[in-house]
Amino acid sequence: MSTVAAGPVMLYTEQTPNPETIKFVVNRMLYKGTADFRTRELADEWSPLAAALFDHAYVKGVYICNNYVSITKEFNYNWPDIMLVLKEFLKQYIADDKPILRKGFEEAVQAQEAEKIEAEYSGEDAELVKKIKELIDTYVKPAVEMDGGNIEFRSFNKGVVSVVLQGSCSGCPSSTITLKSGIEGMLKRMVPEVTEVVAEMG
Repeated sequence: MSTVAAGPVMLYTEQTPNPETIKFVVNRMLYKGTADFRTRELADEWSPLAAALFDHAYVKGVYICNNYVSITKEFNYNWPDIMLVLKEFLKQYIADDKPILRKGFEEAVQAQEAEKIEAEYSGEDAELVKKIKELIDTYVKPAVEMDGGNIEFRSFNKGVVSVVLQGSCSGCPSSTITLKSGIEGMLKRMVPEVTEVVAEMG
């Protein structure tokens, strides 16, 4: 049986609106979905790649989505000092075909979300929450992902929608503007029950 070589791993970096976060884009699909790792513990449980990145003292957060990894650094390090090391590390890791995420990660996340909605909302609110989540996933997420970030629904209470900003959006100065002008406007139009959208940092 002959195996087809996947070719060399190509990698380039993109700035994000958050100066502490850089997007490392590769020519391979890493994970169809979003995986946000803020802690070493979570990375150890679910992502060998994120755990290996956390071995570098300057890595503060790892966000994996489609064909890129957004890395958030500790603020007391400078990108020029660490960029090359991270690029080489990622290229080698992916070229060696090492595991990105453990099996069952997606299911665990989905089960957690469904449980949360069922536990926290009933009747009309549960329907509204489903609709709000759907709108965020369909219209907001793809745009935010372009900047190396992610947005997740957190809660709905008396007209106020709470969302969590992840990846490059977390701690990014321009994310508040995007949130207020874009996301809040859209949700208010499409779900009249929504009065405000507020962000929590993931």
